[in-house]
Amino acid sequence: MTSPRAKGSVFHTTLDFVRAEKDESTVESILQRLSPAQRLQVESVTPTQEVPFDQVVSLWEAVDAEIGADDPGWIERSGAHSIKSMGVQLYSGIIRKSSPREFLTQRVSLFKLYYHPGDMEVVEEQEGHAVLRLVGFDYAGPLFCRRQTGGLSRALEVAGGQQPKTSHVRCVAEGDAFCEWEVYWG
Repeated sequence: MTSPRAKGSVFHTTLDFVRAEKDESTVESILQRLSPAQRLQVESVTPTQEVPFDQVVSLWEAVDAEIGADDPGWIERSGAHSIKSMGVQLYSGIIRKSSPREFLTQRVSLFKLYYHPGDMEVVEEQEGHAVLRLVGFDYAGPLFCRRQTGGLSRALEVAGGQQPKTSHVRCVAEGDAFCEWEVYWG
């Protein structure tokens, strides 16, 4: 069984978000919360390198410990920021579509470009609405799921959706059999 992995771009976009919304001293405080080995990895990884997913979670937990009490919605905005910034830079052809429906039903999975194993599959789809299920990715937790929520909303917006709404309606971390997101757009 393959342990969950992520692209280094997740480190980059998380810290870029903190820089944009807070400041460099906050980034430094977050990095000081990591072990020396974790900090070195965060600071040296390239966007396309793969990293153990637990290291990504460690960074998110450090950010949450530093700013989460004063800014509980940071992780959703961080997910949206990742799509708006590096996501569009690296994967514009996958995200920029004529409609959210085309984005969601294309052969290439945006999820697989950031994380593996696993995928985000469309299990229900109609005009202006879809249900997405996380399959084959053995980690789900509040920070990951909330970041996905923010990222999905921004991806639907980039794909032409008006006023997208994304709800995390089922969660493994809350005892459900799988994680699901319900999305709407105009």
